[in-house]
Amino acid sequence: MGHWRLAVLLATLFTLANLQEEEEEDGGWLTSRYIALTGEGPCNVEVKNSTLTYSEFIQKFAFSRPVVIRGITNNSEFQRLCSKRHLLEQHGDQMVRLSTANTYSYQKVDVPFREYVDHLLKPQSMETLGSDTLYFFGDNNFTEWGPLFQKYIAPPYGLPGTSEAYSFGIAGAGTGVPFHWHGPGYSEVIYGRKPFKRWFLYPPDKAPEFHPNKTTLSWALDTYPILSEEDKPIECTIHPGEVLYFPDRWWHATLNLDTSVFISTFLG
Repeated sequence: MGHWRLAVLLATLFTLANLQEEEEEDGGWLTSRYIALTGEGPCNVEVKNSTLTYSEFIQKFAFSRPVVIRGITNNSEFQRLCSKRHLLEQHGDQMVRLSTANTYSYQKVDVPFREYVDHLLKPQSMETLGSDTLYFFGDNNFTEWGPLFQKYIAPPYGLPGTSEAYSFGIAGAGTGVPFHWHGPGYSEVIYGRKPFKRWFLYPPDKAPEFHPNKTTLSWALDTYPILSEEDKPIECTIHPGEVLYFPDRWWHATLNLDTSVFISTFLG
């Protein structure tokens, strides 16, 4: 074999090895290493580790304020099953229901999962309104996706008198849910850029100023920078191995810093 052919072969093997390593890291979902729609921002949410006791969780956080908990579960098996290649192989032909990314999510659209991934899963445009932004989050068929959800290990701290309901999603860079509120729950990012998902939160008695049909990206770039200190949100960005808990009726908006695979556990 000529030296140039050997060099080409070695370069090809090196490239394939790097691609495999990158796919293992981001599951094949990463849009671009050069996308920087917004920074990580500060974190003023209290961060606890797995030594947090259930009693402390109930007393300090469950009904009063959000918390980020590190290392509380190990979802490496669920993460493996959520790689782009695996989900397309198992669910590519299944129909998924997409929601518009405005506060009230008026529109619902059913498309094959593969069509969503190949054609609709893309970075958020600043010019696009929430009502024109479709993404996959929450409306899941538990018959077809049930075996996948059975592999997910939810945070162990429940609330008295509630049960768990999962909401699984995949969304493009710069997308996110505008401000809204509902019952308490957890959020965990399975794949995405490090850092992953940026959260903005307000307590129930302090409604944020926002347009319900503007995207979170638009709010983060246009409104957030001019807020006074007293009007700024409680915020944090979720990293690998972390879950964020949000209490009942807390206003919150999310921003995916790159294509993200994520799951929420609602306690209702």
